[in-house]
Amino acid sequence: MLNIMRRILHWTGPYRSRLYWGFLWSFLQAMFTAMPIMGAAYALNLILEDQAGQGRLTSVWALYMLLFMIVMIAGRFLFSYLRAVSQESIGHEVTAEERIKIGDILKRVSLGFFDRNQTGGLLGAVTTDMAFVEMFAMKMIDNVIGGYIGAAVMILCLSFYSWQAAAIALLGLVLSALALRLMGHYSRRNAPVHQKAQNDIIAATLEYIRGIPVVKAYGQEGAAIEGIRKAYRERRRINVKIELGYVPANCLHLMALKASSVFIAAAPAILVLREDLSVSVFLMLAMFSFVIFGQVEQINNATHVIQVIGPILDKLDGIKETEFMDEHGTDKKLDRFDIEFKDVTFAYDTRRVLDGVSFTIPQQTTTAIVGPSGSGKTTICNLIARFYDVDSGSIAIGGTDIRQLTGDSLLANISMVFQNVYLFHDTILNNIKFGRPDAGIEEIMEAAKQARCHEFIAALPDGYNTVVGEGGSSLSGGEKQRISIARALLKKAPIIILDEATASVDPENEHHVQEAISALTRGKTIIVIAHRLATIENADQIIVLDNGRIAQRGTHEQLIRKEGIYGHFISIREQAEGWKLYREQEPEHNRFSNSPDAV
Repeated sequence: MLNIMRRILHWTGPYRSRLYWGFLWSFLQAMFTAMPIMGAAYALNLILEDQAGQGRLTSVWALYMLLFMIVMIAGRFLFSYLRAVSQESIGHEVTAEERIKIGDILKRVSLGFFDRNQTGGLLGAVTTDMAFVEMFAMKMIDNVIGGYIGAAVMILCLSFYSWQAAAIALLGLVLSALALRLMGHYSRRNAPVHQKAQNDIIAATLEYIRGIPVVKAYGQEGAAIEGIRKAYRERRRINVKIELGYVPANCLHLMALKASSVFIAAAPAILVLREDLSVSVFLMLAMFSFVIFGQVEQINNATHVIQVIGPILDKLDGIKETEFMDEHGTDKKLDRFDIEFKDVTFAYDTRRVLDGVSFTIPQQTTTAIVGPSGSGKTTICNLIARFYDVDSGSIAIGGTDIRQLTGDSLLANISMVFQNVYLFHDTILNNIKFGRPDAGIEEIMEAAKQARCHEFIAALPDGYNTVVGEGGSSLSGGEKQRISIARALLKKAPIIILDEATASVDPENEHHVQEAISALTRGKTIIVIAHRLATIENADQIIVLDNGRIAQRGTHEQLIRKEGIYGHFISIREQAEGWKLYREQEPEHNRFSNSPDAV
């Protein structure tokens, strides 16, 4: 537990000094909690002496005691307030910065990182896990350290009046600490299991929500929900088992403290009977026995929570220690935008997708990439944008290896339009503006007009301020596609990558999307992945991929005359684009046959 507490202290970073000030305020709060008890004992002693005729209690002394109690109580609440002001907000401030930091990290890692790590785990790290740390880390640190500070102050006060009571309190504190150590060992063993169960229910919930359309389409609600039920049942089983496992150690912890409290009051009682201790001091020690372990008793909860925080910090550290793709890159402005692949090899884990691929895309030309599914077309585009790093070989833009550039300086030169467009749950204005956040409204509207989406945006109830659903669910595929093209137009990047940009667009919208793409690609270096003949036949060069290698290269006119994959591909596309739906008519004499064979 001490190791995790040190990690939490380190996690607070520049806010650590405020945490230490909070410990000081906790110490003073404990002092101002103990002193009224001693003041009450002193006042009781004065009353007993007055009744015994050994002294005279005046109204002035009563006023002094009243003022003393008021000052002590006010001081206690003052230092409690200062402690809360110093410590309570630290968790919220640190986690806000941590979330931003992790967001920046995830932006700079390879997409392979997301292949290796479940979405549910990453989502849990920045939401529920970090929220857990945010809510409990500072409270638990205060419970443990503040609790022991308070107990230490009380024991120190006891020692001035009865070393026996102080020794009993110290012994109870040591026995409690041993029980808490046992509880901490149990928590440390179970924290990873608890964390895995948490990640599993997040992943199961995400999968169920994402798969609802498929589930409904196939009528498999019962089968689909079984996975999420299993995850929830497992989480419940683990939590119940963990809680039951705490019972023995927790009972030992509380028994040590409660027994010590009893003996703190019982031992002075014996001394009073032997007339070795005054009644007023005995009553003071009895009052101390009720409050001395009040905060320490709550440490049992803190022990478990702190051990759960440990694996969460491990997970967050694992994300933060992920190697950035552009860690050694520099910001550099490119003045040329030709693209060169040199003997590029790449694999997803063990599955090789590209094998020794080399080609050049001259500046301000259009290159179409075609090939069967899985041949590496989209991978080439992802490598140009450095979403992944090559396993061997190199990719250069304008003669500069892209590994020498930071991600921001590289992607500032690239606009990408994907087949599956994602729009944020925000206004259309902000979705277009995402391409260039500093753009003015006139520039945004001009980009929308070039992308052929201004008219339908203007017809919406709130125009450009219309909020689209998550992923753009409130718009049609063609409308989303044109907004994404407007976003790319606004960016004004010299390199355009079109990955099946019109594949899922209906024929009614395809004309508008093609016009928008024409506006987008004018005077740019274009890489286009497409299957439609009209999209690729005018390209300056066509690269044909097969099994991760370049099978053919040339213009449409050159390749169509050769035997090979491209000619076969064009033949299939022509048949697919020219298909007709018809039913061969039966001979008229067979239409209304009364023959028993007519069905």
